[in-house]
Amino acid sequence: MTLRPIFGDHPGSTGDQVLSLLRAVRRHLAMDVGFISEFIAGDRVIRFSDVGGPVPNPVVVGTSAPLEQSFCYYVAKGLMPGLMPNAADDPVAAAMPVTRDMPVGAHLSVPLRHADGEAFGTLCCFSYAPDRSLTARDLGLLRLCAEMVEAILARDHGAARERDAKRRRIAALLESGAIEMAFQPIYRTQDGSLAAFEALARFPSPPGQGPDIWFADAAEVGLGEELEHLALRKALAAFPALPAGIKLSVNLSPSALASHRLVEALGDVPSERLVIELTEHAAVASYEELRAVLGPLRARGLFLAIDDVGAGHATLRHVLDLAPEIIKLDMSLIRHIDTHSGRRALTEALTGYGRRIGCEIVAEGVETEAEYAVLRGIGVTRVQGFLTGRPMTLEAAAALPPFGTVACQEAAATG
Repeated sequence: MTLRPIFGDHPGSTGDQVLSLLRAVRRHLAMDVGFISEFIAGDRVIRFSDVGGPVPNPVVVGTSAPLEQSFCYYVAKGLMPGLMPNAADDPVAAAMPVTRDMPVGAHLSVPLRHADGEAFGTLCCFSYAPDRSLTARDLGLLRLCAEMVEAILARDHGAARERDAKRRRIAALLESGAIEMAFQPIYRTQDGSLAAFEALARFPSPPGQGPDIWFADAAEVGLGEELEHLALRKALAAFPALPAGIKLSVNLSPSALASHRLVEALGDVPSERLVIELTEHAAVASYEELRAVLGPLRARGLFLAIDDVGAGHATLRHVLDLAPEIIKLDMSLIRHIDTHSGRRALTEALTGYGRRIGCEIVAEGVETEAEYAVLRGIGVTRVQGFLTGRPMTLEAAAALPPFGTVACQEAAATG
C-alpha cells in the first residue's frame, strides 16, 4: 500500500521534538548513527538523521532507496530481528551489500506504526562495529522512543487534518459568498438621534461557531484577508439602502486594512459616511506603514475607530499612534458600570482623554437604562447595545426612525 508522506507537513517544533528524541536515544545507546525513515511508494526515505562526532553522515536526510535494499523493510516485515549485536551474524543482513559497505555492525530498529498497526517507517540506530553488550532492554528503550514519535506525529497529523477541514470550509464559503450582514444601530446620547450602523458578519452553520471563530479560522489557514474583504464588500453594498447622512462602520484587521486591495474595494463609496474599526485581535506590524495607507483615505473623509478600547493594552497603543476620530469602549467596561466603581473610573478616564483629543466616544454592549444613564453622565457621546437596538436586517435598519428607543429619548429630554 502506498502511504502519503507523514513527516513532510510537520515542520518547526514537531521536527525539533522528533530530532531531539532521536539524538537522545542514539547517545544513550552509544550508537554512531541514528535515523528515522518513512515508507513511501515502495521506497524508504530518510526523514531525520543524527551522527556522533565530526564524521560525515552516511545517512543523508531526503535520500531514498527501494525498500527491499534496506534493513527497515525487513525489520518491519518481521524478517529480520530488531536487535542485532552484529548484523553480519544474521543471514538476511549478511547478504545485503549495505552491511559490508557502510559498514553496519550493531543494529537496533523498531517500526513506526499508524493506530491501525500498519508500519509507515522505522526508528533505527547502528554502530560501525559490533556491540555484544546490547540487550532486549535497549531495544525496549528504542521502542519507547518510537511510541513517543508516533504520538507526536498523531497529534500533529490530527491538527493538520483539522486545518485542512477549516481551509475547505472557508474556501467553500468564499466561493459561495454565503455571508449575511446584520446592522446594529449606534445612537447619539445628546439627543437620541441615529448616528451610524455597525455592519456585523453572520455566517452559516456549524451552529455555535460565531463570527470571531470564522475569522480566526480563516486567518489560521491563510484566508483571513479574503474573508474580511468578502464581508467588507457585503457591508458596503448596504450604503444605497441606508438613510442619508447615516454612517456605516465596518471591521478590519491591520493586515486587511494595509492591503493594496482596500482602495479598490472602497471604490466610490461616500468616504465621509464610512468608519473603519480597527481591533487588537491581530498585531500591527508597522504603525508607520498603516498611517501611510490610512492617510489618503482619511484625507477623503473616512473615519478611523479603535475598537475594544479598555480590553487590552494594544488598543491604547492604537489610539496613541493612529489618532482616531472614534474610540469604542469595550463592553467589558460597560457591563454593570452603574454598580462597579472601578469600571466607572476607567471609563471616565478614557472618556476624558477622548474628549481632550477631540474623539467621539462610543460605549459598546449597553444593556440597561442604568448603564445608559451613567454613560451619558460621564460624557460618552454614542451608545450601542441591546438596550438601543439589536443587530438587524438591512430592511429593518433602513426603516428605523431617526431617533432611538424611549430610553434614549427620555435621557436626552431630561438632559
